[in-house]
Amino acid sequence: MNDGASPAALELPLQARDGHRFTLLARIPADARRSLLWLPALGVAARHYLPFAESLARRGVAVFLHEWRGLGNSSLRAGRATNWGYRELLFDDIPLSEAAAIETGASLPRIVGGHSLGGQFACMRLGLAPDYARTLWLVASAAPYWRAYPLPHRLGLPLAYRAAPWYADRHGHLPGHRFRFAGNEARQLIRDWAGTGLSGRYAVAGIPEDLEGRMAARGDVDARAAVMDEDWLAPERPVRFLLSKLPRARARLQHFDAAALGVRADHFAWMKAPERVAAWLCE
Repeated sequence: MNDGASPAALELPLQARDGHRFTLLARIPADARRSLLWLPALGVAARHYLPFAESLARRGVAVFLHEWRGLGNSSLRAGRATNWGYRELLFDDIPLSEAAAIETGASLPRIVGGHSLGGQFACMRLGLAPDYARTLWLVASAAPYWRAYPLPHRLGLPLAYRAAPWYADRHGHLPGHRFRFAGNEARQLIRDWAGTGLSGRYAVAGIPEDLEGRMAARGDVDARAAVMDEDWLAPERPVRFLLSKLPRARARLQHFDAAALGVRADHFAWMKAPERVAAWLCE
């Protein structure tokens, strides 16, 4: 691990074809050996992953933190007049971050990864952009399919997946902070997310691509998935269900408990103490 100079801190301004502006945050060590594009969890701004990025950078990984529409430094906010879904994130925004990571990281071997919803998008991008990366890193990331969850959480999920889009449509967006779930989210995004939760399939409104088929076709992926022992949102079964979308990938799972992390081993607390997770991903 590099304990020398601090990594270079970059802010790369990007603009999508529909005018959406956001900034890709990066931490680039002088001795970078790999490049990681990191996709956040639903409702979590990119800046909250800076401790994680800096921990990885000390281990020779150049880290690029994508920003979701509607959060952090994004120029948009969800509302009745401002809507988007998986289509815009998959085909407009993430490709911009991929291109910027390639340009900045030059010939470094590339990794794509994510936390929670970000990990799902990382899997989808592996199918859509097969030349971008051959390594996948997931942390507390699972498919939301209700049948993949153990009892008792399985019982209430179908109702939640029907109620959330209805509420978002009625109010113009989902005010996630009111429910202590995500942020203020666009109604089509919530509809796309809930659709996967109910069906177990990734199908995006308004695009012809077969996301399931694209993911299934990938055969050259090395995957690592960190599972938090107190994380009801991403326990092992739905994590494995997500990885099953890449059936030819070489996957390795690792469980983390509070003793290993030094903090509660739940969906978000690991972000406050990311050293052990970063060390395992870099092994």
